[in-house]
Amino acid sequence: MKQISVQQITETVRRLCIEANVLLPDDVRRALDKAAQTEKGATARGVLADIIENYQRAERLEMPICQDTGTACVFVELGQQVEIVGGLLSDAINEGVAQGYIDGYLRKSVVSDPLDRVNTKDNTPAMITYDIVEGDSLTITVSPKGGGCENMCRIAMLKPADGVEGVKAFVLEAVEKAGPNPCPPIIVGVGIGGNFDKVAALSKKALLRSIDEPNPNEYYAKLEAELLDSINALGIGPQGFGGGTTALGVNIEYAPTHIAQLPCAVNISCHVTRHKTAVL
Repeated sequence: MKQISVQQITETVRRLCIEANVLLPDDVRRALDKAAQTEKGATARGVLADIIENYQRAERLEMPICQDTGTACVFVELGQQVEIVGGLLSDAINEGVAQGYIDGYLRKSVVSDPLDRVNTKDNTPAMITYDIVEGDSLTITVSPKGGGCENMCRIAMLKPADGVEGVKAFVLEAVEKAGPNPCPPIIVGVGIGGNFDKVAALSKKALLRSIDEPNPNEYYAKLEAELLDSINALGIGPQGFGGGTTALGVNIEYAPTHIAQLPCAVNISCHVTRHKTAVL
């Protein structure tokens, strides 16, 4: 049995919170750079150039890419042969988030109650998702999610008869209604199947997969490519100023579901789709 201390977990989460908010993932950088070269509209190219300059300056100056440093969404894959020692895993994660957001001078955006709106002042609690997996390692991914793009997410309990065409129509409707609000070019995570709560989790987890990596299922890989083309044909463009780059990628995750259901969730993320991972 491998032992991992809560102190090590806290230190790791602290570091991941800061790095995720400063360093844009390589796949998103490549997509932005490519879009800047292929975009036809002068205004759209100018916006993309500003976005690229922004992420470059953020790295060089060690400052957040965006002023909205997001809710700390933490994805945990805990090996069955791991023993957490010295305290509770959830407490260690939240302490790491608090340290990261305070020490990194990151904006604290979490309120303790959805109605009385009192700020917790350290961006806790984190939104933690746990998966128990094989092995003796602990994998932690911190994915800060901004409020503007999270507000554009949608879920629908479609009918099985709606089929794939119903799924495509719902995804396009969600993106079109979002318009410029989620700061396009966006990355779209789509969940299909499961139940009401499972499909939402699938759509958010989809955002963690590199947009350079198509779905391993050929059917869903083709659907991802088709949806990306359809979204970019909407003409919303970078920051809503028009153009052919409304989305940088579409990732789909799916799960078994009930015979009477076809759940679908659309998780829209802005061009600052941030996440950093560590394995302990």
